[in-house]
Amino acid sequence: MTDALPVGERRQLAPPTVDTGAFGWARKNLFSSWGNGITTIVLALFFGWLLSWFLNWAVFTATFKAATGAECRGHGACWALISEKYRYIFFGSFPYEQHWRPLFAVIAMLAMLILSADRRMWNKRLLLIWGVGTFVTFLLMFGQLHISIGLILFVALAAGGLGMILRGAVAAPAEINGWRALAGIGAIGLVLRLADVLPAWSLAIAPLSYVETGLWGGIPVTLILATYGLVFAFPFGILLALGRRSNLPLIKGLCVGFIELIRGVPLISLLIMASVMLPLFLPSGMTIDKFLRAQVAVILFAGAYIAEIIRGGLQSLPKGQFEAADAMGLNYFQKTTLIILPQALRVVIPPLINTFIGFFKDTSLVLIIGIFDFLNTANQALVDPNWAGFPGEVYLFAAFVYFCFCYSMSRYSKHLEIELNKGTRR
Repeated sequence: MTDALPVGERRQLAPPTVDTGAFGWARKNLFSSWGNGITTIVLALFFGWLLSWFLNWAVFTATFKAATGAECRGHGACWALISEKYRYIFFGSFPYEQHWRPLFAVIAMLAMLILSADRRMWNKRLLLIWGVGTFVTFLLMFGQLHISIGLILFVALAAGGLGMILRGAVAAPAEINGWRALAGIGAIGLVLRLADVLPAWSLAIAPLSYVETGLWGGIPVTLILATYGLVFAFPFGILLALGRRSNLPLIKGLCVGFIELIRGVPLISLLIMASVMLPLFLPSGMTIDKFLRAQVAVILFAGAYIAEIIRGGLQSLPKGQFEAADAMGLNYFQKTTLIILPQALRVVIPPLINTFIGFFKDTSLVLIIGIFDFLNTANQALVDPNWAGFPGEVYLFAAFVYFCFCYSMSRYSKHLEIELNKGTRR
């Protein structure tokens, strides 16, 4: 006899065993029909053969130790080339005995980026981290820093101005007066310096030997160009996006013209302009470092693209958000920083990270003006006639390094998108 069930209830049966577990998933997704089954088997055999060939070339028959490339001939991969040239690939023409300096500079930059990824650091501590990290990075790379009084006064003016803008609506009167005093000192000091009343004093910090930017190369160049290019391009892009949506015709026209002009030309043209054309317009005897010119070109180019991404985020917000901010009596700055921008930036995280990844790889274009980033130093490692003929190993190694950086940025963007959208998901 069967157990009697109450009226209106049904016995819950376990799903068929063929529909659960790994076999059930494979049957449903890989062998759901004769055509899918044959395709799965053919692709599995092809990728199995490809994997076995790659392992045989890269591991089983590879050469890991050799004095010259001639000892690798007739075998698999020549990883001895990487072990022989890895210091040049990573650090370029930087003085060999001083390679510890770019190594620790890279560690400092990676530490800044890792700490910046922690949301608990998104406060005043982040400014301190970047200030100290930037100072350490460039002190290690240059070896000597000469900080002019003009730069100190400009930083004081910028810090005071930003302090008044960011803290003016919420800070105590004493703090606001402090920001005003700092900005006033910077402004007055710059005027006196331009009038040649203040002497051209500079603070010299020279614990190491000086290394010019022409000797820089490898992974430090890639990280510096990408990191600081995007750090300065991001706020610049925000200002351009806000200016393009401005009701003032002059500001809107200037922002639209700049964005369309920069986005309408390739990055290589800007680099050539910065390297070749810009010196022609400078006063006689005045020069600007080639590395700095390339950095400015990257900032301008990235800023234009970031501006369009952020403008898309601003346009995606419902009109009610703007009206609600106006109804609360917020001024333009408060409305933008507290209500509008946080929501717009949260929406455009995926395209922003995609842009960051693209520009991280686009730093290889600086070869056109004689700057050797990581990919270009890897390519230059093949110039040595003793190790010529093994481009596959070098480019595979470079691709692995790029993949590590780009994949890390991609995973972090996914994590950040989930974290910032916790309060809005249904």
